[in-house]
Amino acid sequence: MAAHKNYIGGKWVESVTGKTYPVHNPAHTDQVVGEFQTSGAEDTLTAVAAAKEGLVTWTNTPAPARANIIYKALEILARRAEELAETITIEEGKPIADARGEVKRAMAIMEYAAGEGRRMFGYTTPSELPDTVAYTVRRPLGVVGIITPWNFPLAIPAWKIAPALICGNSLVFKPASATPLSAVKLMEIFEEAGLPAGVLNLVTGPGGQVGTALVESPDVKGISFTGSTEIGTELYSESAKRLKKVQAEMGGKNAVIVLSDADMDKAMNGIVQGAFGSTGQRCTATSRVIVEEDVYDRFMTELIERTSKLIIGDGLDASMDIAPLASQNQKDKVLEYIGIGTEEGAELAFGGRNMTGGEFDEGYYVEPTVFTGVTPDMRIAQEEIFGPVLTVFKAKDLKEAIGIANSVEFGLSSSVYTKDITKAYEYINTVETGMVHVNASTLGGEVHLPFGGLNSSGVGQREQGTAAVDFFSEVITVYIDHSPEAS
Repeated sequence: MAAHKNYIGGKWVESVTGKTYPVHNPAHTDQVVGEFQTSGAEDTLTAVAAAKEGLVTWTNTPAPARANIIYKALEILARRAEELAETITIEEGKPIADARGEVKRAMAIMEYAAGEGRRMFGYTTPSELPDTVAYTVRRPLGVVGIITPWNFPLAIPAWKIAPALICGNSLVFKPASATPLSAVKLMEIFEEAGLPAGVLNLVTGPGGQVGTALVESPDVKGISFTGSTEIGTELYSESAKRLKKVQAEMGGKNAVIVLSDADMDKAMNGIVQGAFGSTGQRCTATSRVIVEEDVYDRFMTELIERTSKLIIGDGLDASMDIAPLASQNQKDKVLEYIGIGTEEGAELAFGGRNMTGGEFDEGYYVEPTVFTGVTPDMRIAQEEIFGPVLTVFKAKDLKEAIGIANSVEFGLSSSVYTKDITKAYEYINTVETGMVHVNASTLGGEVHLPFGGLNSSGVGQREQGTAAVDFFSEVITVYIDHSPEAS
């Protein structure tokens, strides 16, 4: 099998290391998705140099003209939508329905970002000086490093790349090592759309080398990162030393509160999808549920019934609800946390098994898992598991529920189910998350609204919407003195 290449300076090239690595299908680990470049610092710096060269042309291209190229890429992506969805499922594992949804999200992001080419507003304001005009304009940062995770191998790159491009930046894109094929195909799409050489560059390989080189390069003016809190914190710290602009979207431990007056069917739909959709491998996945004690027993009965009906198997089969985890490392991590929960004294109310036998032996399958009798100090209540594991708490009222919800270091997304508007606003005003939902799942967000969290869930400016333009551009203030020439 021929190895997929890096994309640098408008050309598909091999790494100077001469090394490649395989990526396997999580549902059938004997199937090789492809071979990819094991790049190092030298490849990365070559890409940075190409981006620096491409920046001149791209920055001087009017924003509406940049938009036309993104619109063209959108057309190509639409034509290749099913191919991209299947690619996502084959290399990441998620159910095909979720993969198709990811493609649609990427398309929506690109459409929105392209529109910003005609909305990249500055403003004029009166000056305190006579005969002076004062206004602001936006300029690109310059060369920007894009570092993305494996769980959304198309959508997350799209929501970083598209706004960065519309702002006039040139980019070096380092995708997750586990899911590089979606990135390769995204590069093909932008290449076909006519993006000038050097404006967008792809380098695959280990983050310890590629990511570090991006952070340390003086020619890289900004870093946009999505991934673990541990790596994001280190990246932010090292970038700050070099005065780079950074946004880091990191982990989550998202909670749903179910009050006694909740629409139970609606709540159950949102929680089951939030906890087990995409096999729980989302930063916005529901990992904790806090249930008011009056409806706790009913809630648990319905939750176990719903969870027991979920069908597990290869994500390419549209009838499957739960697909394999993305890798052996993910499977080992999830099983380790299930063991930790049991050791801590939580009750395994459902699931928890390493799925074996038949097709399960071919992939990374873990049964959807529900823990009860959980206390806030347990590791399974505090740490991000990133898999199909749900912890359930009992609370006497909303105040106690909010206290439990806020008892973690993360603050990405949260939700409450209630028909009481007063309680809904009490929750909105006191829960410590960057995104708050009422009578809706913790999942996702709309492309024209800011996306991001508080505390250990994120740092720097938000992603998506106009917040993305704010990050990928610098505001320049202009003063023009048009007073008559001094006599």
